[in-house]
Amino acid sequence: MWKLGVKPMSESDSVLIGRKTVMNYVLACITSFHGEQNKFSVKARGKAISRAIDVVEVVRRRFLPDVKVSRIGIGTEQLPPREGYQASNVSTIEITLKRLYH
Repeated sequence: MWKLGVKPMSESDSVLIGRKTVMNYVLACITSFHGEQNKFSVKARGKAISRAIDVVEVVRRRFLPDVKVSRIGIGTEQLPPREGYQASNVSTIEITLKRLYH
């Protein structure tokens, strides 16, 4: 997924979405914009994709209206086989946010 001709950002420039509440990730996104950083990404896969979209929308609409979505990348990762199961595919998303006025 991350091979779209664009240099991938480091893991420190991204928020990885998991099972926590939406507001936990919103807080992580807001704190990511402090300092010199004006761009970062929100990454999720599988069932967490809808939570990632919720996080981005809450950040943009409620807390940081000067943040815009600059890029959305979607793809599929193949997970290695587990004991008793075969390899499976999981959908992924990466939403890159950029602050317009810094």
